[in-house]
Amino acid sequence: MLLAPMFDNFVDRKPYCVMARASLERMLAATRLDELFRKHATVQYERELLFSQLIEVMARVVTRVDRSVLRAVEALRDVLPVTDEAIYQKLRGVETPVSQALVRDSFREAAAVLDKLKVADQSWVRGLRVKILDGNHLAATQHRIKELRTIWDAPLPGRALVVWDQITRLVSDVFLTECGHASERTLLDEVLETVEKDDLWIADRNFCTLGFLFGLWSRGARFVIRQHGQLVGKPVGQPRLVGKTVHGEKVYEQSVVLTHEGREQTVRRITIKLRTPTRDGDTELHILSNLTRREASAVRIGELYQKRWIIEAVFHELTMALQCEVNTLGYPKAALFAFCVALLLENALSMLKGSLRAAHGEEATAELSGNLLSYELQTTYEGMMVAIPAENWMQFGTMPLIKFVNFLKSMAKRVDITRYRKHKRGPRKPPTPHEKYHNGGHASTAKFLALRHSE
Repeated sequence: MLLAPMFDNFVDRKPYCVMARASLERMLAATRLDELFRKHATVQYERELLFSQLIEVMARVVTRVDRSVLRAVEALRDVLPVTDEAIYQKLRGVETPVSQALVRDSFREAAAVLDKLKVADQSWVRGLRVKILDGNHLAATQHRIKELRTIWDAPLPGRALVVWDQITRLVSDVFLTECGHASERTLLDEVLETVEKDDLWIADRNFCTLGFLFGLWSRGARFVIRQHGQLVGKPVGQPRLVGKTVHGEKVYEQSVVLTHEGREQTVRRITIKLRTPTRDGDTELHILSNLTRREASAVRIGELYQKRWIIEAVFHELTMALQCEVNTLGYPKAALFAFCVALLLENALSMLKGSLRAAHGEEATAELSGNLLSYELQTTYEGMMVAIPAENWMQFGTMPLIKFVNFLKSMAKRVDITRYRKHKRGPRKPPTPHEKYHNGGHASTAKFLALRHSE
């Protein structure tokens, strides 16, 4: 074992916490992150306070180890050489390109580990790299900023587009805007700059614009995107019944010609007749795709679109297992920075799950709860850091990749995964109807319980 004797008790009793803390040390390696800041920052600069230290402060808040930025700063007072106000000023000014680079860097680091662990998934469509795109509207913040104190409106600190990579199960990219009222479509040009040949992009109808579809096409990428009601093409022939979904819903296919800036392209339009209307009352789903029939049948394209909801599970974990939206951070750059730190930690969590899959198999780890894994780290972290000072963890930040991977494997084998499985509940029971409402009055619970025993 490469660890000092002081680790032994935690290795035996809390192996997941040990591998989680080691992974954080690697993902938050100070030298690499400070270099990333110098490369991408154009306005901010470093003096006494390093970018890596700022991330450490925010990571404590996002993981709920500390309830607020101030609490995190107080916990790190011995290593932070600046005032509280200096830290707040730094948070307010973190540039969005720096925050975006932070997420991309975490993807590269985690993907390299997962590749060595040999737990990458097979592509849903052979020969293509599947990416799911979705937007996240950051929740309203408190009215702490002077200009917001007199308004009733909910202050929105920004918006983000998130890209989830199917093969690695990691967040691969993020695109940010500080305007809370901005449309997701305003960021699509930035998304197109990252598109590569043989990508397959899956997205909802908000991203269905002619500019985006033709942009994907011109870059040699494929798409499966739900048709927006305002996007109109020229139908060719009549819809043909080509099969049914696993739920027995009829699937139709029809060719549609799209025209944009003098160019024409023919796409496949897949229509699914829904048995149950959507929340918006739609009884049909129209999906546009440029996948060939050899690459995917119409029914398969419908299945691919349905898998888009996986990214919603990622957003749920960001909210429940982590704290991706800190409502005390009213300044847009600070709020977006916190969200990106949460994406980094989500990738770290996915890397840990990959380690557990390598040790215990896919089936045994399919129902792992991110909430339970995160809660154990929250409750153990402070005691572990007291027992094992920070300098003892630094080895993991610079450890050779293969050695670090072998360490994760050895720790993962020690984890009792039955402790972290999701607790499934049955179907919700309909609420019991109340008696007629009347204002005021009180009821004694003890008297009602006495009546139960007297019956």
